[in-house]
Amino acid sequence: MIKPKKDSRPNQTGTINSALHNLSLVWHEITRLSGRNMTPKDARPDVLRRQMEACLVGQGGEVSARGRAVDLAQSFLNFSDDERLVFFKILARDFGVDQVKVNQATEALKQAVDKDALENCQMALRQALQPARVALLRKFNALPSGPRFLVELRSELLKLTVKHPELRFLERDLKDILNSWFDVGFLELRRINWDASASLLEKLGRYEAVHRVRGWHDLKNRLDTDRRCFAFFHPSMPDEPLIFIEVALVNGLADQIQGLLDEKAPVLDPGKANTAIFYSISNTQQGLAGISFGNFLIKQVVDQLRQELPKLKQFATLSPIPGFKRWLDQSIQEGNLDLTSSEKKKLEAVTRQKVSAKELRELLGSVKWAKNEKLAEALKPILLRFVAFYLLKAKGRNQQRALDPVAHFHLTNGARMKQLNWMADTSGKGLRESAGLMINYLYSFDRIERRHEAYSGQGKIAVSSTISGLIK
Repeated sequence: MIKPKKDSRPNQTGTINSALHNLSLVWHEITRLSGRNMTPKDARPDVLRRQMEACLVGQGGEVSARGRAVDLAQSFLNFSDDERLVFFKILARDFGVDQVKVNQATEALKQAVDKDALENCQMALRQALQPARVALLRKFNALPSGPRFLVELRSELLKLTVKHPELRFLERDLKDILNSWFDVGFLELRRINWDASASLLEKLGRYEAVHRVRGWHDLKNRLDTDRRCFAFFHPSMPDEPLIFIEVALVNGLADQIQGLLDEKAPVLDPGKANTAIFYSISNTQQGLAGISFGNFLIKQVVDQLRQELPKLKQFATLSPIPGFKRWLDQSIQEGNLDLTSSEKKKLEAVTRQKVSAKELRELLGSVKWAKNEKLAEALKPILLRFVAFYLLKAKGRNQQRALDPVAHFHLTNGARMKQLNWMADTSGKGLRESAGLMINYLYSFDRIERRHEAYSGQGKIAVSSTISGLIK
């Protein structure tokens, strides 16, 4: 087996470029076998516009239309970044909605008098409201790896819309198309174990977004008999996991990630475990951002685990709190947080200097505090109080939505905040992002729907008294 790279984290740019290169090879072969002449690379706006228009013309039937779509995609794959930007701008600007047709359809709808005429006019208006670029993008669906091409296309668009907001409607159109193509009904749930292909195992290492895979031994440990890994796959991308979840089979709630990932820890008989801990969920395709698979994945995994291991009685997560430290720094800087007199007294006894919220921010600016046992003990009640406030009170733009993205994800799925864990992730990343804190979200499947409705409709957070009591 090939040796893993020292850094197994995914390089998103390299992954996208590699995927596009592979697509280029596939479509070069299609063109060769079809006897078509390769369209030379030409990024001039007038040439691109003609290529796009040709894809929308029905001349020559479906086979010819498919060939023209291959030519257009092949042109794109050969472009530089600047040339691709030109491609996107033409698609966004010149292939939108035909306002004349919309106006005509609207007027016809106003004049419709009977039911049949009304329905015909409504259908005509729906068709008129569809941008030409949507019909063009759909041409790629029939191509080998066409959906993958559009996933990578949206990956690039998401980066470009930051500096080029005029592309945002094109990006939204593409998201809508992918949303329908990657509906959960089309996805296949597979368990991944150590017998999987080396290329798939390597992808798990590269795509792992929560707890970095440190090498083959680490990965093998995560796929041992008391561990499970499940992923969703799409028929158009059979060798590419869209999202995967890692599960540890244990007894009781896990309160530290280092213990779960310890390669020297004894292996538990999975038949004797009473708890399944979901400790990592990783989305692998940037181009599918905003298309939710996670809630369906968790529920399907639970169903499968229940069938395989009937002694499992508890399903929970050991989750990071990735936005906490950033929020804490900003809140202290803006003067929104302060220490109680007893907290100051305990902290000053350790530091031997006057301490305010400002000094607290400086103390936490480095991860060195975690190695000082007395200092960490003095900081513990302060950080637990602040993190409880962050999870329960800090809101995003939508005032009913938890600011922390992981909290919002699990609360939306109907989970309950169960337990905060001190020094649960002492890695550099864990200390920098969440001051080493992690949380268990508990999934009680007889209450999931009720909690989902309460959070989604009223912003009500299901939480244990242990956590809520920290901010009273």
